[in-house]
Amino acid sequence: MEFISQELDSYVCNHTEEEPSLLYELNRKTNLEVLRPRMLSGHFQGRVLSMLSHMIQPLNILEIGTYTGYSALSFAEGLQKGGKVITIDINEELEEMVNYFIDQSNYKENVEMIVGDAMNIIPTLNVEFDIVFIDADKQNYSKYYDIVFDKVRKGGYIISDNVLWSGKVVENYETTDRDTQLLMDFNQKVHNDKRVQNVLFPLRDGLMIARKI
Repeated sequence: MEFISQELDSYVCNHTEEEPSLLYELNRKTNLEVLRPRMLSGHFQGRVLSMLSHMIQPLNILEIGTYTGYSALSFAEGLQKGGKVITIDINEELEEMVNYFIDQSNYKENVEMIVGDAMNIIPTLNVEFDIVFIDADKQNYSKYYDIVFDKVRKGGYIISDNVLWSGKVVENYETTDRDTQLLMDFNQKVHNDKRVQNVLFPLRDGLMIARKI
């Protein structure tokens, strides 16, 4: 995930809006108490997600992969009045922590966490989404993309995280590992999809942004 020097990364973060105090607390708690804290969106990416949300002004957001709730709360900052973030995660062990921070935020009425298998839950959602954020198990990225596509409004966005996979997508392996190959296939699939306009941003571990035409 280290695509630029630590010095330049620090400069970028030092010239980016500070994360809200609650998200700072969530960031710190995740790093101290939760396994694999690098999965957290964190300060810089969180501010990018907030900025995108403010630009799009969504009414409904779907997030696949909650982790500790940092990205859901970042997206919630740009919601229209009465808007909602539905965030789904299969890991029930983090549910209490996520709901604690949701309850402490200004978006208690706007963020709903659902624990379960997203592949089973998404078809039951009778909602048209302005943004879908895919940040869950990499082997199912293509399936998530397909299952949400018709639920995204025309002009809406599907944003997929970790699509550079720590740079492995361009490394020369005689035998590419399964997750890397699946992400390479996913990136090519989105790039070839004539139903969207896409840009792959080398931001942290890569954000693929696809706008439904």
